[in-house]
Amino acid sequence: MSISLKNLPKRSEKPRKEGITLVLDKGYSIRQAEDFCSICASYTDVVKLGWGTSYVTPNLEEKIKVYTDAGIPVYFGGTLFEAYLLRGQLDAYRNLLEKYEITSLEVSNGTIWISDEKKQKIIKELSKDFTVYSEVGSKNPNEIIPPYKWVNIIKQELDAGASKVICEARESGTVGVFRPNGEVRSGLIEEITDQIPVENLIFEAPKKEQQVWFIKKYGSNVNLGNIQPEEVIPLETLRLGLRSDTLMDFYSLDEDNELDQVIKENKISNEE
Repeated sequence: MSISLKNLPKRSEKPRKEGITLVLDKGYSIRQAEDFCSICASYTDVVKLGWGTSYVTPNLEEKIKVYTDAGIPVYFGGTLFEAYLLRGQLDAYRNLLEKYEITSLEVSNGTIWISDEKKQKIIKELSKDFTVYSEVGSKNPNEIIPPYKWVNIIKQELDAGASKVICEARESGTVGVFRPNGEVRSGLIEEITDQIPVENLIFEAPKKEQQVWFIKKYGSNVNLGNIQPEEVIPLETLRLGLRSDTLMDFYSLDEDNELDQVIKENKISNEE
């Protein structure tokens, strides 16, 4: 890149363990996927083919190849997993993953009910052969899970073999770790992160103001999911302090800069 700015936040590099951007593909065509990869491949760590869209997507194999050729792993949405599980077809789901050479999957129970013990057993079994992302939280806005239970479930699923635990929000950003109006349930998130390392979590945050909250709270390298494809570049600017929402959060004072001195003096003066 020919543009150069000093004192930007240090971003993790692919393949990332933290600072992950998980993108939600709701039905892109092959051409759209190609266009997306031409711009966003460097900033995208994994693509989820949302809910059951992969079941009805034409030329699915070609589309997956576009992403994988660009260095972006793909996996099927958690609702498709639930649809197979509901019908007692878990072996068929495993065969589906193998057919398309999918190495990751999401184990969720956001719509169907299964016991914590059964879910952990499934995670333990599938994690022998796949990278497992487990998802915690209900898609039902009327179902409120107390913080202590979030913490216990997350710990248990990490112990069972989950690579990361996704904190539910849906594509709307109005359930799970958010209130129906999209407001962050900050007390819940703080209680979770007090006991679970942030790098083990992926927070679904489809809305800009939600992304800003997490970046301000946990820094540039917080893991974020359910990002719309058109929001990947805008999100990266938020991570780097190149959008007004986070510009001053990642501004580093420089002793030789006249503007820095004015800001510093103003700060000292205000504190006095």
